[in-house]
Amino acid sequence: MAALRKVSGYTGMILFCFLCAIATAKSEEQVPLVAWASDGCALSPVNAPSAGHTVSVEELESHLNTALSTAPRNLLLFLQDKLSVDDFTLYGGVFGNKQDSVFQKLEAALLSSSSLWLPSVSSSATALVSTLLQNQIYAAPLYMNPDTLAQLRLNASVAALLVFRLPYSGGDMMSTKEVLSGNDEVIGQVLSIMKAQSVPYTAVFTSLWPSRVIEEVSPAVQSVWSRSLLQSRREEPTATNPPLEFKEKGSTCILLWAEKLVVSQYRSGKWERHDLAPTTFGEGVEPNLSGSSCNETHSRLVLNYKDVLNYHSFKLIFVMNRRHYKVSARHWFTMDLVHLEYDGKTATFNASRYIYAPAEYSYRCESVSSSRYPQLSPHSDKDNANDWQISFDDFQIQGFNVAGKDFSYASDCASFFTPGIWMGLVTSLLMVLVLTYGLHMIMQLRTMDRFDDPKGPAISVPQTE
Repeated sequence: MAALRKVSGYTGMILFCFLCAIATAKSEEQVPLVAWASDGCALSPVNAPSAGHTVSVEELESHLNTALSTAPRNLLLFLQDKLSVDDFTLYGGVFGNKQDSVFQKLEAALLSSSSLWLPSVSSSATALVSTLLQNQIYAAPLYMNPDTLAQLRLNASVAALLVFRLPYSGGDMMSTKEVLSGNDEVIGQVLSIMKAQSVPYTAVFTSLWPSRVIEEVSPAVQSVWSRSLLQSRREEPTATNPPLEFKEKGSTCILLWAEKLVVSQYRSGKWERHDLAPTTFGEGVEPNLSGSSCNETHSRLVLNYKDVLNYHSFKLIFVMNRRHYKVSARHWFTMDLVHLEYDGKTATFNASRYIYAPAEYSYRCESVSSSRYPQLSPHSDKDNANDWQISFDDFQIQGFNVAGKDFSYASDCASFFTPGIWMGLVTSLLMVLVLTYGLHMIMQLRTMDRFDDPKGPAISVPQTE
């Protein structure tokens, strides 16, 4: 019996180690981290990790404690969604074509000061880099963008942790190279502002997750079938139309994009549909935006149409507001209302419960609808909106802090716990329960402690035992 329990214990230990190995393999994804100080300042030297070694949380904390011991206490954290060493190889112009590098501002900053380079850091460590830096100066992080930073007046004697979130993907409208080049421009703007205010700083550039960069392969060294496969994989996506812009005093203040803008009305026992996108987006299309307006706290985008569903006059109106929320200590924008105005009548949909984003971001959703999984709901039971349905596919809008003709980083409507994730969690939980029950049954096995001797008297086993 003791031997069987010992084997059962070994089995449980092996299974536990196997599960831990799976979890560790998932968490040991590697990302690079680079830190540098402003001109005239220096980081304390740090012993470089051995080649191939992945820096853990404890090691990263030790490296930061050493490097920042003599560095300025104003910390800048540029936190990109994804980043790998391959990005520097692929887009950094390492093969002699420096003019094609997308990291020119970053390279200039590194060349002008001392720096710390960690090519392989555990993603679980970089996920805590904001907390580790916060512990260095005992100051809460402030999430900012260059425009907000330009309006502040920093004090060199007061420690601060400023966090700048940078995207890695710009969707179908921008390539990864263009996004990384834009991120480098943001880094350059922030460093220029800090220099203009004569505030010394220490900057850290890293990411939350590694990117998956496919290496460029020269077609000249491939076989015929490899070349055709490579060409099919690199086939350019179909061109998309630029977003709709509304300008106030010569500068763009509202951006809108959607693949479809479908409005439907219930008539004669059926739904009649009309897509407004072809008359809203596209080359040569100039929609009528009269009645639109925007300022620091309120944006109103009015799309005017004619002859929609037999209505002579038809308007689609988006009403957005920017507010400061004390709980999050930041500004957010919400799309409060969506109006349909048709021949003197109005249908109003509420949207503020589901359509919102930080004020410096744009809002994006694969589908915004008033019917299936509705984010839009009629204003009241008696509103004309009950006779209408609206549906926007691949919808993206930004009503505040617009810089140029491109959307800012998008706050997506997709929740973290998707149905697929919930299915995986529930399935894993069931498997763990079955495994636990099986191990419990194995450990409850008992061997016989009495054996019959054929040469001796028979063993008498009481029935009450």
